[in-house]
Amino acid sequence: MKKNELQPHKNEYWCIPPKQNAEFVACMEEILDTYKLPYNEEIPVVCMDEKPYQLLNQVLKPLPVKPGSIRKEDAEYKRKGTCSIFVFAQPLANYRHASVRKTRTMVDWAGEIEYLLTVIYPNQEKVILVMDNLNTHTCASLYKAFPPEKARELAKRLDIRYTPKHGSWLNIAEIELNVMTRQCLKRRIPDINTLYSELIAWESTRNKVKGTVDWQFTTADARINLKSLYPKIVLS
Repeated sequence: MKKNELQPHKNEYWCIPPKQNAEFVACMEEILDTYKLPYNEEIPVVCMDEKPYQLLNQVLKPLPVKPGSIRKEDAEYKRKGTCSIFVFAQPLANYRHASVRKTRTMVDWAGEIEYLLTVIYPNQEKVILVMDNLNTHTCASLYKAFPPEKARELAKRLDIRYTPKHGSWLNIAEIELNVMTRQCLKRRIPDINTLYSELIAWESTRNKVKGTVDWQFTTADARINLKSLYPKIVLS
């Protein structure tokens, strides 16, 4: 059989944007223009994303590594529950921060935002925050977690810019999550404490070597390569 013949028994999952969608391209161009902003220590551009994670424990002890052979694990494992990993990335500073929580509720997201604004960026009056429009990713979550005075003060310091629906690939934090998965998470981790320790070690190492995300895609590129997403204007 030829390599390029149809293979209906196989499929892949993609975020497929809608054709000729003004809402999509409006959000996309705002994100792409945001990524073109010059580095500004006083107004950092930060990308945020999160992912669920399945905690797994070994049933049988893995066989130790020997010269000339890889570590061997038994196929059987024990489920130890789920959790949620959060990541913030400031691309122009080659910085990222990762954390883990048992759940991903509105209160959890609000707690992460509080940490972002009071620990990572305590002196910045404004933080531009790029993220997807998950239902917990709103300033309403701040009011769910904190007294209104504190919630309002935190909200006033955020300039939120949402990626479009079906446009999660526009979020640089998603790239960081993919790097994290390859370098840190492709193994069985049994509990949140161990996972947290591993994430801190990964974060520290990647920040120390100044790991980069070299974003090249621009609004000009989008208007050429993603032309089908733009509404067709009929001039009278």
